Amino acid sequence: GVRDVLFVYEENRCSMTYMYEYPEYLKIKLPKKTARRYPAYELYLYGEGNYAEENKNLLLTGIPVLFLPGNAGSYKQVRSLGSIALRKAEDVDFKYHFNFFSVNFNEELVALYGGSLQRQTKFVHECIKVILKLYRNREFAPTSVAIVGHSMGGLVARALLTLKNFKPELINLLITQATPHVAPVMPLDRYLTDFYTAVNNHWILKAQDLRNLTTLSVAGGFRDYQVRSGLAFLPRLSQHDSALSVVSSAVPRVWASTDHLSIVWCKELILATIRAFFDLIDENTRQITEDPKKRMSVLNHHFVRHPAKIFEENPEAFTGLTGAFIWITVKASKWTYSVYNDSNGKYFTFPLASHRKSYSHVYCENSMLDTSSWIYGCMNSNSSMCLEATDLSWRAELLPTTKVVILKLQDYPSLSHIVIQVPPTVGNKYTLGCEFFKEDSRRVQLPVTHLFSFGFSSSKITLNSTGLLYNVQLQHFNQIYQAFKIYIESHCQSLKERKPSVYRLHIPWSHEDSVAVAKVPSSTEISAKLHIAQPQNDSRVPELNIYSSSDCQYEVILKTSLLQILGQIIRFHAGALPVYVVSNILLTYGGQLSTLISAGQCSDFSLELVRTAKPYKVEPLLSIVVFLQGFNWFREIWESLSLPEVDAAVLSSQDAWFPLVSLILFLLGTGIAYWNGVFFSTSLRLFSSLWLTLFRPTVLRKDNKLITPRRFCVVLSLALVSWTTCGAFAIFLIYLQYLFKGSDCKKETSQNSSIYTVKNQSSMDSTSKATQSLCNSTIAEGISSLKMHVTILNLFTWIVLLNLPSLIYWLKNLRYSVRLDPDPCRSTAIILVCILEILMNSSTSEVKSSKLLKIAAKVPLPLSVAMLAFGRMHLYKVPHFVTFSLILHVLCCIV
Repeated sequence: GVRDVLFVYEENRCSMTYMYEYPEYLKIKLPKKTARRYPAYELYLYGEGNYAEENKNLLLTGIPVLFLPGNAGSYKQVRSLGSIALRKAEDVDFKYHFNFFSVNFNEELVALYGGSLQRQTKFVHECIKVILKLYRNREFAPTSVAIVGHSMGGLVARALLTLKNFKPELINLLITQATPHVAPVMPLDRYLTDFYTAVNNHWILKAQDLRNLTTLSVAGGFRDYQVRSGLAFLPRLSQHDSALSVVSSAVPRVWASTDHLSIVWCKELILATIRAFFDLIDENTRQITEDPKKRMSVLNHHFVRHPAKIFEENPEAFTGLTGAFIWITVKASKWTYSVYNDSNGKYFTFPLASHRKSYSHVYCENSMLDTSSWIYGCMNSNSSMCLEATDLSWRAELLPTTKVVILKLQDYPSLSHIVIQVPPTVGNKYTLGCEFFKEDSRRVQLPVTHLFSFGFSSSKITLNSTGLLYNVQLQHFNQIYQAFKIYIESHCQSLKERKPSVYRLHIPWSHEDSVAVAKVPSSTEISAKLHIAQPQNDSRVPELNIYSSSDCQYEVILKTSLLQILGQIIRFHAGALPVYVVSNILLTYGGQLSTLISAGQCSDFSLELVRTAKPYKVEPLLSIVVFLQGFNWFREIWESLSLPEVDAAVLSSQDAWFPLVSLILFLLGTGIAYWNGVFFSTSLRLFSSLWLTLFRPTVLRKDNKLITPRRFCVVLSLALVSWTTCGAFAIFLIYLQYLFKGSDCKKETSQNSSIYTVKNQSSMDSTSKATQSLCNSTIAEGISSLKMHVTILNLFTWIVLLNLPSLIYWLKNLRYSVRLDPDPCRSTAIILVCILEILMNSSTSEVKSSKLLKIAAKVPLPLSVAMLAFGRMHLYKVPHFVTFSLILHVLCCIV
């Protein structure tokens, strides 16, 4: 599954964008108050060559666009947008042009640490005000700014509207690239989850107030393994008519999946974005239009359905067909025509009266991919020619090798003829084709194979193609945990040159289509899996559209792909894996405490993991709770106890839950925990052996006190570090101290063993036998304590890893502030420092005699259940469950 996500995807079909002049970034001077409040952030203006020189005096006359980088993103990522926009402005002689600004967020890790998101949002607000001031007293001065946000930058842009003093009219267009709108990829602190909740709730509750803001979200598709495309779809219920979400593989003239970084430089996608920007300009104001309907029309034109024509806001309804063209009447139901060096223009007319009774639809295609009109519907005609027609080219749809039109005859009762225009051509070779057909004859149903068929069974259909179009409906394909491989083999009777076939997997409830082009004859493999599950109350069926070559046979075979199903599990739920790993370690920890009661010795980590960490101990209870939460009476009781909603129930409501997914993740977590324990124990053993080889102390240290003045000073110092600097830093320091203490414990155990072995060989009297018995007991006690320390270190390693992003953020911003504010783990760090300073100096002999040991041994099981219930979507809660268990261990050492 991991391999499927990280390596098994389509090749990068994006072209690189190039700068033809040296890119320059002009730093914009900010007000002193703003610069003092946000010392780590900066604002830049992008430029190249002469354009950059002209802008150094900041006499700007263009349209302002602000680029916001994402997690660890650079402000220089604006260069692809800025450079192509500059080339496009040169094409129109700078009648219109854009000024691209970019914010430097110091490459902060905001996807993993949410404490700075609010600060970034407020800084962007200040930047917008500074940008608009640069245009003051200019002719055609802008009153709003367009924003392009990559990754978390898109979320920061949406968060602007939650600020109390922010005026919504300051933004009229927002384009986000690979932005996780629905939820954070890794919810590592509560500031991150709270920020998401505030933004999404505001956009849902205030949807009516945001009608003048047009939002486009572009996802990268399956190549983007950092942000899955389902997260990039704007939340439902918000802005039905002014928000649009698409996957790059479905964008016309792009038709390619992009990874998380290439989405900012993919030439095909950047060209679509810049073309849309120029089509959005109002000729009167020379700024982006204030009309929301026009903005949505432009975005739909470039990102959803491109008719292979230059955008027009109000295209002419009727047109006259003029020119010295030859008029030819075609009465056949199927027609193809090849054009090469034809000096005479032609109009081919298809009378509809003779076809309306026999056929329901007409399909036409044209391989000439220019932007001129080519198909018309005749409204008024005489015996030889059409006098008045409506341009049906706006009904066309652009595909990689052709442009196609499908018309339902019933919807055009006033048309007498379909007219195909073939202009004179010199040197160009292209083909046209039309056919009339009944919808039922071109629609084939193909039931998908069962989830648990594992690819051993298949569904198969054969299409003896006499036409140009077939729609294969994939029955019962509607869940994200389904994944299939579709094999399409084409066979033709003759070996003549044919146009390529186009295969499109069309998902009707979201813009996530994928397109493949194949030569004929050939064998093609297509992966079929979903980013978004089928919404409730939506009965539409996914389709495989085959734009075929006539007189060819197409064989379609569909099989379930087990590896891609596992890939979907990793894609949707890999972020929850730390919860399952820690849950397994916690169950093992509880099992070791139980063996202390029953056998008086602590068992080995790996053996206890195999014995104790069983999914049937936690999964049934979770499944029962999720099932009961479907009933109102249970939900009312649950809410009356002020308990949060179970994460699995939330994921089910978002259609992001799989059958048996929790069991699979638990087993994967068991495997990771096992090899983590083996690696940890082996590393500790090797390090201790190396240390003993280099340095062998002659005196063994023995200190039975848990708390000494020295240790109290260490705790006080680390607590002070946590409070004044960064909690994660204090946790990391105590972890290193525990790690060295653990290796020291291992060294002493090894040394004791070797010393007592020597004594045993040198003396065999009765006194020495008693001493030997005592020595053996001491060695066993040391080994037992070491095993417990290894398990606690295993648990603590994952706490350190979960808090690592805030430590990295603090280190990166140390030159601006010594204290991390806000700090998500400050209070937890102080508690952990106190706990671990005691535990690292404890032994199992103190724990065995405790009255609280039975309670401490039973608590990890309910804590593991609670962790899986409430920690999957809130990873920052995991250390809290572990800390509670360790507190009981400390009490066992004392009481």
